[in-house]
Amino acid sequence: MNTPLPALPAPTSVPTLPRAVPVPPANAAGLSVWPASARLTSRGDVAVGGVSLVEAAERFGTPVYLLDEGEVRERCRTYLRAFPDTDVIYAAKAFLCRALLHWVQEEGLGLDVCSAGELEFAVTNGFPPERIVLHGNAKSPDDLSAALRLGVGRIVIDSAWEIARLSALIPDGARQKVLVRVVPGVSAGGHAAIRTGTDDQKFGLSLADGSAQHAIARILDQPHLELAGLHCHIGSQITTVKPYLTALRRMVGLLAHVHRQHGVVLPELDMGGGHAVAYRPGEDPLDIPSLGDRLRRELATSCTAAGIPVPRLTIEPGRALVGPAGVALYRVLAVKRNGDRVFVAVDGGMSDNPRPALYGASYAPRLIGRRSTAEPCTATVVGRHCEAGDVLAADATVPDDIHPGDLVAIPVAGAYHLSMASSYNAVGRPPVVAVHDGRARLLIRRESLADINGRDIGL
Repeated sequence: MNTPLPALPAPTSVPTLPRAVPVPPANAAGLSVWPASARLTSRGDVAVGGVSLVEAAERFGTPVYLLDEGEVRERCRTYLRAFPDTDVIYAAKAFLCRALLHWVQEEGLGLDVCSAGELEFAVTNGFPPERIVLHGNAKSPDDLSAALRLGVGRIVIDSAWEIARLSALIPDGARQKVLVRVVPGVSAGGHAAIRTGTDDQKFGLSLADGSAQHAIARILDQPHLELAGLHCHIGSQITTVKPYLTALRRMVGLLAHVHRQHGVVLPELDMGGGHAVAYRPGEDPLDIPSLGDRLRRELATSCTAAGIPVPRLTIEPGRALVGPAGVALYRVLAVKRNGDRVFVAVDGGMSDNPRPALYGASYAPRLIGRRSTAEPCTATVVGRHCEAGDVLAADATVPDDIHPGDLVAIPVAGAYHLSMASSYNAVGRPPVVAVHDGRARLLIRRESLADINGRDIGL
C-alpha cells in the first residue's frame, strides 16, 4: 500500500492569489529572469510585487533582500499541478524564515530539513513534524534525538553508521520510518561542488559497490526501523529531464531487487530536487511540467516492466521555488577604472551572497532608479570585503556613467544567499522584506553590531 505523507488540512483563510501576469513584451527581455510581477517604471525604477525598489531601498536601507510572496506561491502551485498524487517537499536549506514556512505549508507542501536547528525552527513555528523529512550526511546524536522527540515523518539514512545509531535511540515498542539515500551513478549539475549522484562525493550509499543493498538488508532486520522507501538526489542546477529518467530507472531496478531478494514492496520513492533556474537572460530553466509528465510516465512504465507496484513519488524542490522570487538591492560605494577593467563596488558582497566565490555563480545586475543614456560597459561588480574573490558578478553590463550612490539590483536572489550568509568583517546580514500587492513588510531585521557583540561573552 502506498502511504503518502499525512495530508495538511485544507486552508481556511489563505487568500486566493491570481496567477502571475506575464511581463509585458516591451519589458520581457530585460526582466526575463525577474519575478513575474516585475514592472519597469518611467523613472528607470522597477516594481516587484507592486513595490518600488527605489522606495524599498530608501525605507529599509541597503543591502536588502526582497521576496515576492506571490511568486513563491505560484511556483508552489506550478509544482502541484505538474506532480499530482505526489508529495512535493520544500528543501528548506535554500532559504528558511517563518513567513516562508507558512506560505509553503498553506500551499500544501511538506518540508525537507538538514539539521536539528532547521527542524526545531520549523516545528516551533507550527509546521507539522509528520510532514517533515530529515536529511544530512553526518547527522549528530542531537539531530537524531530531536527528530525522534519531535515526531519527524521520515529520516533519510545516509550512511551505514546511522542504522545502529538511530536504532539505539528508539524506545521499545516504537518504530521510525526511514528512507535509504542511494547514489545511482548519474553525473548531473551545474558545477562539481553541486553534483551528488556519483560515488566521488560525500552523500549517500553506492548502488554500484553494493553499499545501498547492504544497508537495506540491515534496516529490514531492525525492529525499530520501518523502511518506507528509497531516496536519491543527483545534483543541483540540472537543466534537462534525461538525468532524472536515468536515475529513476536505476532506482526502480533497486526496488525490484528488494522485492525479489527480501519479498518486500517499498511504497515510496523520493527523487530529490536540483531543478535549474535561469540566473541570466537566455539561460534555460528546467521545464517543470515536462519533468512531471515524463517522470511519472517513466515511473509507471518501469515499474510495470519490473513487475512491482508503482511507489508514491516524492520530489524536493528548493531553489526553483524561492530563487526567482528574490531580488537583492545594493548601493554603489565606489567605481574604479584600472586600465580596461571597471570595478563597481557595492555595500554588500560575499557575506550575503557567497555563491560566486564558492562555485562561480553568474548574475545579471541592473542599474535602477534612473535612466541612463550612456553607452553600456562591461564591469565587475564586487563587494566590500577584504577578499580578492569577493565578486558578485564578473561580467556585468552596466551604463558607463554608473557612479557612487546608484542602486544596483540582482535578481534570482532568493536561494542560497542568506541561508549561506555570514557576518564576515563584522558586516551584519541584510534584512528580508516580503512584497505583495503593493505592500512591503519586514520578515527578518538587519543584523546589527549589537547582535554580533552579544554572542561574544568572553574577556
